[in-house]
Order: sequence, then structure tokens, then C-alpha cells
Amino acid sequence: MKDFKTRLISGFFFATLLIITAQVKILFLIVLFVLGLICLYEFNKLIERKNNFSYIIFMFIFSLFSLTEIFQEKSIIINEISKIFHVISIFVLLFLVRDLFSSKSLPKLLTNNYINSTFYITGGIIFIALTALNFGDYSSDLIVGVFVLIWVNDSFAYFIGTKFGSQKLFEKISPKKTVEGFLGGLLFSAITSYLIFKFSDTLNFSNWLIISVIVSVFGTTGDLIESKYKRQAKVKNSGDLIPGHGGLLDRLDSAIFISPFLYLFLRILKHVS
Repeated sequence: MKDFKTRLISGFFFATLLIITAQVKILFLIVLFVLGLICLYEFNKLIERKNNFSYIIFMFIFSLFSLTEIFQEKSIIINEISKIFHVISIFVLLFLVRDLFSSKSLPKLLTNNYINSTFYITGGIIFIALTALNFGDYSSDLIVGVFVLIWVNDSFAYFIGTKFGSQKLFEKISPKKTVEGFLGGLLFSAITSYLIFKFSDTLNFSNWLIISVIVSVFGTTGDLIESKYKRQAKVKNSGDLIPGHGGLLDRLDSAIFISPFLYLFLRILKHVS
């Protein structure tokens, strides 16, 4: 019970921080930049990398894409680079998913630590930023709505899985995850998507419903992938920054994995509408 209260209180403060800072574009990007560096630090600990080159890559790419969007510089080159970066990020994530289901080792290029830190961790943080920036039309309601769906999905998947779960979802990677928990998270995310639609002036209900499915499916997958890294490192959590939750990467693993796929959906919406 004490652990549950600790988890609830620290989760509340973390959620409040993100919701408040999301109201101001520059403030949110600064906070996201700091959170990204911390996540990268925790990831580097998991893979036992000690040099600083990955941080330089992160700072360069984050600055390149976010500052371009902030000042709305219509650079064709930067736009094309972002598209290429997006494609490679999704490609790398799909191979990480494939690695969950296969006992065969991936090619060395795809398991290279710089590839994964650049297109998995760094890419995930950057596409959270670009989702909020929304192609030059910054929307706090959009990014807060996405995080609310992530929190609802995680919370109800945990609660329903703990109370009613019996069929394991992916036992060899995360023994506590259940099919019942996954479906419960998906159901309540879908319900919450309607509430977000009603109380925010952003997307229509159909789009929010699709986002809730993206959040549930890819959020759960992202959590499994981080669990595999932790299992390989033989640790329970990526860190101990957030009481009751572990490290910051443990809290943002879903958002990091979701964001490239969510940004792809938003890009499709932009070109269709």
C-alpha cells in the first residue's frame, strides 16, 4: 500500500509538471530537452556506454529540428532531412519489435548502440517535440491529450492486469503484463479519447480514437522493448529518479516509442486534410 501511495504521488507531480510546462511552447521544449538528456543517460547506463558522443548527437538533432519549427524557417533541406530521419527511426523501431519475437540475432548494424540511441531514444524525444509543435501550429491540448492517453492506458493496464489478469502477454520479457491488462488499457484509452475530443479543440473524435489505439498498441510495445534492455542489463529499473516508478526512462518509454508513429499519423492527416 505504501508503494502504491508513493507511486501515485510521484506520478501526480510528474504529470502536473508536464501539463503545466506544456502550456508554454519554449518552456515545454526546454523541459523536454532536459528530460531527453536524462533518458539518454539512463539508456547509456543500461547498455554500459561511457563516452559522451550520443549526447552531442542528441543536442545537435534536437536543436536542428525544434529551432527550425519554432522560428518556422521554411528550409527545404531541413524538411527533407526530417523526413529521412523519420523513416529511419520507424525502420529501426520495427526491427526492435521484430527482435522481441525472434531468437535470431539482428545484423550488427541494427544492434549498434549508436543506431539505437540515435533513432530510438533521441528520435523518440524529438518526435514528441515535433508532435507538440504540430507543423508550426503548436498545440498544448494535443500533446497533453496524448500524455493523458498514455497515463490512462498504463494505469488501467496495470490495475486490470493486477486484479484480473491471467493470460500472460509476453512472459519471457515482462512476466507481469497480461492480455487482460492490455485490453483494459485499450478500452479505457478509447473511452478517454472521447472525453479529450469533447473538452479540447483539436482533432475530431475519429482521429483521437485512432490515436488511442496507437498509444495502447505501440505504448505497450515500447514498454516491452525497454523491459528487454533492462533484462539484458539485469536491472529492475532504468534508474531511481522517480520514487515508486524507477527511472525517467521507465516513465517515458511508452511516449518515446509511440511518438514516431503518432507523428506519421499527424503527417498523413496534414496531407489528407
